[in-house]
Amino acid sequence: MAGRRAVAGIGPGALLALRALLAAAHPQCLDFRPPFRPPQPLSFCVQYSSFGCCTAEQDAALARRFRALETRLDPGMWATCAGYALDLLCQECSPYAAHLYDAEDPATPLRTVPGLCEDYCLDMWQICRGLFRHLSPDHELWALESNRAKLCRYLSLDDTDYCFPSLLVNENLNSNLGRVVADAKGCLQLCLEEVANGLRNPVAMVHAGDGSHRFFVAEQVGLVWTYLPDLSRLEKPFLNVSQAVLTSPWEGDERGFLGLAFHPHFPHPSKLYVYYSVGVGYREWIRISEFRVSEDDENTVDHGSERIILEIEEPASNHNGGQLLFGYDGYLYIFTGDGGMAGDPFGKFGNAQNKSALLGKVLRIDVDRNERGPPYRIPPDNPFVDDPGARPEVYALGVRNMWRCSFDRGDPMSGTGRGRLFCGDVGQNKYEEVDLVERGRNYGWRAREGFECYDRKLCANASLDDVLPIFAYPHKLGKSVTGGYVYRGCEYPNLNGLYIFGDFMSGRLMSLRENPETGQWKYSEVCMGRGQTCAFPGLINNYYPYIISFAEDEAGELYFMSTGVPSATAARGVIYKVIDPSRRAPPGKCKIHPAQVTVKSHLIPFVPKERFIRTPESTPRPTARAPTKAPRRRRPTAAPPAPTLRPTKPARPTRRPGARKGGGRRRGRPSTAVPAPQNGSVRLVRPAGLSPGRGRVEVFVGGHWGTVCDDAWDTKAAAVVCRQLGFAHAVRAAKRAEFGEGRALPILLDDVRCAGSERNLLECAHAGVGTHNCKHEEDAGVECSHQDPDL
Repeated sequence: MAGRRAVAGIGPGALLALRALLAAAHPQCLDFRPPFRPPQPLSFCVQYSSFGCCTAEQDAALARRFRALETRLDPGMWATCAGYALDLLCQECSPYAAHLYDAEDPATPLRTVPGLCEDYCLDMWQICRGLFRHLSPDHELWALESNRAKLCRYLSLDDTDYCFPSLLVNENLNSNLGRVVADAKGCLQLCLEEVANGLRNPVAMVHAGDGSHRFFVAEQVGLVWTYLPDLSRLEKPFLNVSQAVLTSPWEGDERGFLGLAFHPHFPHPSKLYVYYSVGVGYREWIRISEFRVSEDDENTVDHGSERIILEIEEPASNHNGGQLLFGYDGYLYIFTGDGGMAGDPFGKFGNAQNKSALLGKVLRIDVDRNERGPPYRIPPDNPFVDDPGARPEVYALGVRNMWRCSFDRGDPMSGTGRGRLFCGDVGQNKYEEVDLVERGRNYGWRAREGFECYDRKLCANASLDDVLPIFAYPHKLGKSVTGGYVYRGCEYPNLNGLYIFGDFMSGRLMSLRENPETGQWKYSEVCMGRGQTCAFPGLINNYYPYIISFAEDEAGELYFMSTGVPSATAARGVIYKVIDPSRRAPPGKCKIHPAQVTVKSHLIPFVPKERFIRTPESTPRPTARAPTKAPRRRRPTAAPPAPTLRPTKPARPTRRPGARKGGGRRRGRPSTAVPAPQNGSVRLVRPAGLSPGRGRVEVFVGGHWGTVCDDAWDTKAAAVVCRQLGFAHAVRAAKRAEFGEGRALPILLDDVRCAGSERNLLECAHAGVGTHNCKHEEDAGVECSHQDPDL
């Protein structure tokens, strides 16, 4: 069994590191999932009534096994050994059952008796050695019954932190048992499950609220895909407006298909609403349109049913907003940007402070009963309906570019928080912010950015009456907030009430939790779990860095979308489900029963591609480089919108002339090959689109991959690397992180000086491993070739 295998060839230092890795608290049940609070107290294994791995049915089964043992044992022996029998049987209910039974993954053989601490085993052998053969069918164990030392070695665990009964009093394991664990730096350790991949800038994931538990994923190019509860995708798009949508393949282009919302009473009526960019010549605008689902196929939109609800001209190509939401009041909320450029320069006070402009606002309209007459009406309680100087659609003002907003579902039991509107508002030069949006309030832009004044003269205006954000963070933490959701799902009770959001540029996942007594919000960063925290089958602990959007499924579980290349045409987007490894709901409590839908399209099964990365520390936050920006004004590449749209595949874009191809960074720490590389092995990490033989150099030393960072890197050192990689020629030694920075990796080599004939970089002269005086801006790269560049 895995727990009894010898660890050969590992030195004392490595064993200490291994022990530190395994000692990280990692509760796990025999079904390879986190423990839970039983829905009712257990009557047999009562010690695990508040938290463990057994339901009442499992507890009853263990009680039956206990009674069966009593009938097989001599009464005198039973009187002495019944306590031991109860202890050992009940370890199947322990929150650490998987460790006790060496069952950390489905491929590991399951022990028949939990791992025992040596002193406990020796005492038990002394008076109850005959009990083991009645607890276990393992004949190898039976054969050791007469040899106390060998039997107890056989029942021991390599990791003594988890042996019974010592784990019951192990402070390291039990101090935070059942809670969301924070690492030494205060980072909440969560895990992820991959649910979709191969998407081109997935900007939105929504459900229809119709009981089908389908989810619909929108790509920036104007395609929306249908996913079924089993994660299979329909081959035919749900919606295709790619001919009308204005976007480009340039990284960081903010235009495109930006928002999607289903009518709150869907499918009666079978309406949905979309938000996208359009343009003709040098004119650009945003469009909110209404569609109906086809009468012939409930998984396809009737593209001829488009009805334009509202259009707003855009003076610049950025700050396009893009969120659509239906509130619990049944009205449609629309979130627009301030029109673009820097500092909202439009008019005397900017668009955001101008109540007669629709830009820089939260709008609220009524789209019910609009089959005849105007496409929408104004809700009678909108705050400025009686103000002749204001547009009646305005619900709130003073926003710069709210990117991703959500309504709180409310606490599942008390309903507390229901209907609160959370938004992430992207900042200008210094701060990003999260706002709680309320009717008629002013959120300060351009007078204020975060908590600070931006336009000092406007900020000093006593009539501003602006609302401060609930949280703001400086640009050293991130430069483009992506608003998220308050978790209200069923599967992970510890996350209830936690607002989880992120940053597009830095790749940070973040969270806020409200103190109900003070109304203050406490910030915690979210990290991927350290050590074995995420080592559950099917879970991962890494993600692509550009966090585009967050989502809820129909059951309220939380997801986010990110990509490795922030281009509308790069199929590098992945959807992740957020998982709490410390505690789950009781089995069966959160089971869904999806309503049947008729599928007329071929199904594409989901095949996960991401992998768990083993590391003793919290998985590093992914590093995102700055996307290439499109010019502020340019001639649009999209064709003028047609009144009736037919689904067609978008034309293949060409890359921007003169721009370097690709640019996606590897995420976190790249996984190593099996078997482990030799010391001095090298590999290239190259941005997407580069030809083989070009990339950033990484070297393997002492069991870890790291980077080479050298401002005097030359072609002789490059020749050593190229020869190791199987190339005959070194074309160029690239400097100054031309092929990307390995920020998530240690700098292992600096001051490398090679003659060119060495077998690997470790044979060259260099500073001591890990000793350096440079930064990742100087990470080394190479260009190698199979052909002589001089021929």
